[in-house]
Amino acid sequence: MLDLSPKPHRPRPVLVVLHQETSSPGRVGQILQAMGLALDIRRPVLGDPLPDTLDHHAGAVVFGGPMSANDDEPYIRREIDWLSVPLGENRPFLGICLGAQMLVKTLGGTVTGHADGWAEIGWYPLRATEAGATLMAWPEMVYQFHREGFDLPSGATLLATGHHYENQAFRYGDNAWGIQFHGELTLAMMHRWVVRGAHRFELPGAQAGRLHLDGRLLHDAALRMWMTSFLDRIFHET
Repeated sequence: MLDLSPKPHRPRPVLVVLHQETSSPGRVGQILQAMGLALDIRRPVLGDPLPDTLDHHAGAVVFGGPMSANDDEPYIRREIDWLSVPLGENRPFLGICLGAQMLVKTLGGTVTGHADGWAEIGWYPLRATEAGATLMAWPEMVYQFHREGFDLPSGATLLATGHHYENQAFRYGDNAWGIQFHGELTLAMMHRWVVRGAHRFELPGAQAGRLHLDGRLLHDAALRMWMTSFLDRIFHET
């Protein structure tokens, strides 16, 4: 017998781009799934293709990684070129750290290290701009793990600023967003980063490993709440 009953609506998945075999979408993935959105995880560094269109996705998130947006690796260049897809189709897009820097490169901006060699590795203050404060409430402290930053692309709106690296969050057009800091780390992820990235704690401006975990107790609840609200604003399709 032919079943003519209405089929339940299935939201399109979010395309998730990761940069290492062991990388995880962490809390961002958990929040998106709690919103009812499935995850389509791709790792271009391992040969996974990226779609020619986002017609079958609710949008995309490109995460961070230890590589640089300036690296002359074929998969890095392909990812940067691929960002013309969400931009051209005006689909929801979020770039986190490396993902934000790739978005900047696609928009004609520059990614570079600090002039005095400073890194941001640990917890650092964040200040919303007037445009950012109008949009939503922002956390006062955020978790960072980078030693390159970016200039603000032409036509983008700066939403939040920092000290060593001024440009921390921006919006381009209606649906493209970039953040320099990390709101996706679960406690297990932070433990891994602190262990595997310990050699970076000697860089100028970086914080000792214990301060990463101590700061989480103080600041992570506000960052988690903000990340939930931010993702809800970007991926409002259900």
